[in-house]
Amino acid sequence: MSVEYYAKLERGHVAGVSPTVLEGVARALQLDDVERAHLLHLVQAADGSGSLARPRPRPSTQWTPSESLQWTLNAVTGGPAFVLNGRLDLLAANQLARAFFADMYTDTSTPNMARFQFLNPVANRFYPDWDVIADMTVDVLRTEAGRNPHDKELHDLVGELCTRSDAFRTRWGAHNVIRHGTGSKRFHHPVVGDLTLAWQGSAIDAEPGLTLLIYTAEPGSPSEEALRLLASWTAPGPVTSAPASSTQTDVEQPGNPAAR
Repeated sequence: MSVEYYAKLERGHVAGVSPTVLEGVARALQLDDVERAHLLHLVQAADGSGSLARPRPRPSTQWTPSESLQWTLNAVTGGPAFVLNGRLDLLAANQLARAFFADMYTDTSTPNMARFQFLNPVANRFYPDWDVIADMTVDVLRTEAGRNPHDKELHDLVGELCTRSDAFRTRWGAHNVIRHGTGSKRFHHPVVGDLTLAWQGSAIDAEPGLTLLIYTAEPGSPSEEALRLLASWTAPGPVTSAPASSTQTDVEQPGNPAAR
């Protein structure tokens, strides 16, 4: 491959580029599997001949869970269980998840994890490792943008966050894409305090574009006891917001205009 041809690829002139050439570029740049997939999605979106260049229907904020999916979520009683789309809209949840993300449910009719992360100053307290979670959030949105470049709702969300949050705009410009499917996170809940929870994410085959996530605590740990306490607190009925005390003190978040 000549330098001139590679320069044309970098400028977005990808019409007719062969899979062999793209594989060669991926190897030369030492891309991992996630980065390679992201490259292919970007090229297919830019090249009108690719099947992925056509808009694909994605679950929108108007989507509602089937009865069986909601039953599945409700059957998880030991930890928060919820469903996200690629834009990180929180579309369905069990009762414990609604209590766990109570402050998020006060943001909009359809809670969105990215909007909460970057525009709600309460997030800085809820996530003790705010910077780490912020990086993960942007990674997910960047990957979704490459996979589904014609999603208007995603474009609108990214535009809003870039306009209103310096922290998001800086991360978005880094173009990082990393797969996040499992791990652990630290939280500070306004009712039950500090928790460290493991999480697992799985694609829902019956609902393309949606992911089921479940948070669990180590058996016998203080975090497990905290989840039990939260579950008992929510037992009388669904929770839609946290106690007023949870939002009375806003913690300023660096680079977040909403916190100023």
